[in-house]
Amino acid sequence: MRFVPSLALLAVLCASPSTSTEAFHAKHAFSHHYGASNSVLKSTAEASVTEVPTSPIEGMRPGTSGLRKKVEVWQGVKDEDKHYVENFIQSLIDTAAAAEESKGRTLDTIIVAGDGRYYNTEAMQIICRVLAGNGVSNIWVPQNGIMSTPAVSATIRRREGGQAQGAIVLTASHNPGGPGEDFGIKYNEGLGQPAGEEFTEALYERSLEISSFKTIEGVGDIDLSAPVGTTFQLTPTSTVTVIDPYDCYMDALKSCFDFDQLREFAKKEGFSLLFDGMHGAGGPFARRVLVEELGLPESSLLRCDPRPDFGGCHPDPNLTYAAALIKKMGLNPDGSADESADTAKLPSLGAANDGDGDRNLIAGAGCFVTPSDSLALICDNWEAIPHFAEAGGPKGVAPSV
Repeated sequence: MRFVPSLALLAVLCASPSTSTEAFHAKHAFSHHYGASNSVLKSTAEASVTEVPTSPIEGMRPGTSGLRKKVEVWQGVKDEDKHYVENFIQSLIDTAAAAEESKGRTLDTIIVAGDGRYYNTEAMQIICRVLAGNGVSNIWVPQNGIMSTPAVSATIRRREGGQAQGAIVLTASHNPGGPGEDFGIKYNEGLGQPAGEEFTEALYERSLEISSFKTIEGVGDIDLSAPVGTTFQLTPTSTVTVIDPYDCYMDALKSCFDFDQLREFAKKEGFSLLFDGMHGAGGPFARRVLVEELGLPESSLLRCDPRPDFGGCHPDPNLTYAAALIKKMGLNPDGSADESADTAKLPSLGAANDGDGDRNLIAGAGCFVTPSDSLALICDNWEAIPHFAEAGGPKGVAPSV
């Protein structure tokens, strides 16, 4: 989830003279040392690598946001979709391995994470087996399998000095989840950025000529709820490690914002905040940042428990699907101010994010803040944000349209 805009606006306020996943509810194990381990090793039964014959499946052309299909397609419900996940992942691995080989490197470290939607856990198990079958040495999975897309990008760049060469992210972004709804997979490259067109086109071309995929047999499922640091030796050369979902992302945020100042501002009389996680991956990160770090009350969180079907809602943070937040912020459904609302009783700042936490909505008390306006506020007050202040200001601005 993009806490950057909401934290940035909170930083601006600080500078103003006038102003399905129960385990996520438990306090997570946090270590500033990203490579730290609980020294717990769980060995699976001896695995064997096998090469399974397959045939190309049409329609596997991803965009920069990945490949999205109805979940039943990924599950291979129809015979023509058999091994859909395996085909796509094998094509992805072949493409990523070729890209690494062109740089004189081997593909050895990959993150696998998702937004918690329906089929997330099952697909992660399949993907880890295919990665191990292809000889990927280090497979990192977040505890409980859930991680926001921005947190994945931070982990690619920061964990163990940026060792990961990419991440396979299971998400269909702001699309609904559950039976009959959407599922997707995207790939983020070595700087945490979405795979570019050159990569996605190469993946697509590979998917049209694939004749087999590699996987492993004779192993049980990985326990995604295992303590941080637990390792699973899938083959003599491939290990799955359960990692902390939060630590690299928190480190990234703390390098951008003054958390001491934010904590003090959060205690300010009359200030309150309401965050709508829309039952997506961003919810646990909201708890980690807003409650555990900044000291805001638990009542600041709305729908922050991830659910496979997003609680039956459409996890798109807009005036329509974040209607409960919009109403609580003293706004009408069209974003205009509700003149009957008592602004003195409204939260000072409201925010929401989508299923995988990489798009947002921001509102003030009786005031809807459009994305372009939030960007303008950040640019106009960049001195209040340490990341920009230390760099002498933003070097450029690029709105997403």
